Amino acid sequence: MEAQKRIMVLCGGKFAFNTLQLLAYERFICAIGIGKSNNTIIDALERESEDNNFGFKSFPSKKSMEEMRSWIDTIKPDYIFCISFPFLLPESVLSYGNDKFINFHPAPLPQYRGVMPIFEVLKNQEKETAICAHYMNEKFDQGNIIFNDPVRTQENDTYGKLTVRLSARMAQVALNMANMLQFASNIPNHPQDESLAYYYEKPELTDTYINWKRMYATEIIALINACNPWNSGADATLMDEQVKIIVATLLDEPHQEKPGTIISINNTINVACEDNKQIAIEILSTDEGIMTANQYALLKPLVANPISN
Repeated sequence: MEAQKRIMVLCGGKFAFNTLQLLAYERFICAIGIGKSNNTIIDALERESEDNNFGFKSFPSKKSMEEMRSWIDTIKPDYIFCISFPFLLPESVLSYGNDKFINFHPAPLPQYRGVMPIFEVLKNQEKETAICAHYMNEKFDQGNIIFNDPVRTQENDTYGKLTVRLSARMAQVALNMANMLQFASNIPNHPQDESLAYYYEKPELTDTYINWKRMYATEIIALINACNPWNSGADATLMDEQVKIIVATLLDEPHQEKPGTIISINNTINVACEDNKQIAIEILSTDEGIMTANQYALLKPLVANPISN
């Protein structure tokens, strides 16, 4: 019987925890490397590695990547899985072996290259996303695709909800990949179709900002959900104040006001949108703090009546 494959996992933190647990349970893991992350997560993974006799190393900066190749040579894994590892692997590391480095990207490739594809998938109102397993090369999210494992998005998925679901699914996908490597003599793969490729940069304020005059109500709701919780909500201007809208729903009611006008405040703050619909804001963040619509109305009683901004 062939010996169990030894897999090193390079990760960026919490998103990989389900995968680490499952691969460890199935006795595939031989070492864990973590990129830039918070100290609590690093300490937890180091303790788990010590308890289970895994190799462990932290790579807190790009400079520290110079130590990776010698560490890999010491561990001698059969394969190296990457899950949200924050740094590009240099050629000196990748030369450890052809087809030994496999990345698990939390969105379909080549359409959703980039560091935060979950945000882009939700913002673009995709009905389906995927976990893509692909061989790695010297560029982010490129290299031959092994498979795209589809995952349906759900109505009102937030960034947080979808991330948790993808993290759980990632564990099963990574285990399936490990079993393929263990038992298959050949791993089918194909080049990425560059005509479909798109690389999304890390979102900036222009990407998270609600433009009342140009965005439809459904686009605004999608953006709010895509910003929750990592950006503490979608950025917006209400009554000349900069706020973040955290939770809102579509209110399919017509209006006669300018987009961005607060039409009414009851249990929700109802705001006019470009497409003659409204959104109903339930929770938002202001300079005074995170609050409900009712608390906002008490704080700003003048806006309890229809007022244009």
